[in-house]
Amino acid sequence: MKHRRTLTRRIAIAGVGVAAMLSAPLAPASAETPAPVAPRPLTPTAAGQLASSLAGDLKDDMAGAYYDAEGRKLVVNVLSDAGAEKVRQAGAEPRVVKHSLARLDTVQKDLTAKSVPGTARAVDHRLNKVVVTADSTVGEEELADLEKRVAAQGDTAVLKRAEGRFAPMALGGDAIWRGDGARCSLGFNVVRNGMPYFLTAGHCARLFDRWSATRSGRSIGITVASEFPRDDHALVRYTTRTDHRSQVNLYNGSGQDITRAADPIVGQQVRRSGSTTKVHEGEVTAVNVSVTYPQGRVDGLIQTDVCAEPGDSGGPLFSGTTGHGLTSGGRGDCSRGGETFYQPLTEALRDHGARIG
Repeated sequence: MKHRRTLTRRIAIAGVGVAAMLSAPLAPASAETPAPVAPRPLTPTAAGQLASSLAGDLKDDMAGAYYDAEGRKLVVNVLSDAGAEKVRQAGAEPRVVKHSLARLDTVQKDLTAKSVPGTARAVDHRLNKVVVTADSTVGEEELADLEKRVAAQGDTAVLKRAEGRFAPMALGGDAIWRGDGARCSLGFNVVRNGMPYFLTAGHCARLFDRWSATRSGRSIGITVASEFPRDDHALVRYTTRTDHRSQVNLYNGSGQDITRAADPIVGQQVRRSGSTTKVHEGEVTAVNVSVTYPQGRVDGLIQTDVCAEPGDSGGPLFSGTTGHGLTSGGRGDCSRGGETFYQPLTEALRDHGARIG
């Protein structure tokens, strides 16, 4: 996949009677224990940077992290009291949990190995478990087998059902049209070797497909690389002089400049733009998610509670001036709600040797 023991501090007191202990004056807290450090207010970007820093310091003692948007703080799962103290001193809120991230990653891989279409698997950092989701297309026999496999993982995994079906949003940001009439969304304008390109969803694009800005319009670009399933991204080279500023269409007469790419943190507020449903916002609920569509499995995705509909595929997931991902698929719609999955932008840029521009 792409995305111990608990130390308990003990004080041994030898040769001192109970009466002596009761009568002894209490030492100032600062003489033995550092004063508690309250979690400091953080932006999502700062929280993500702190989480990365703590991951390097805590190593295997860290079991995930998420952003508390209401409290504006970073919550970090740890396995020991010593780790909790490091987190506190760094300005985040520690939470001692049972399962290591390595253990949960193994469980996720085991449950992914025999996945069936209509299912998704993600490590939920708030639950400290792997959540397996089955959509309405999963039949009774497959569901019974899935229930057994999840139950065999003990308290490290949980199964939930979801209405609707997981599928690529196979048509939609600033609309782009394929030669055969299929519509998808432009994700982000990028630069490779000094030349302009754009990124969109891999399930939208076939190698050498030509794209236009209007249905049956003149060609503006050609697909030069595409990956789906496993990943879900494609690189399209501009073939005409076209306005390709690094912006996201907000569908209110303005655009949001995008200056950088970064992976989001669980709990972060994000927005999505797409040609079918325009701009919607919500929260990142998981990262490094594995989803099995009817066409095949895609790993390492970002999961959110932002709605989307067919026609939004390939569109950008972003927060402020930071780009996060390309709309891959999901379930539900923007009337009833649902959940959506995104190809991380950082991975797409790295795979194609491109940069935001």
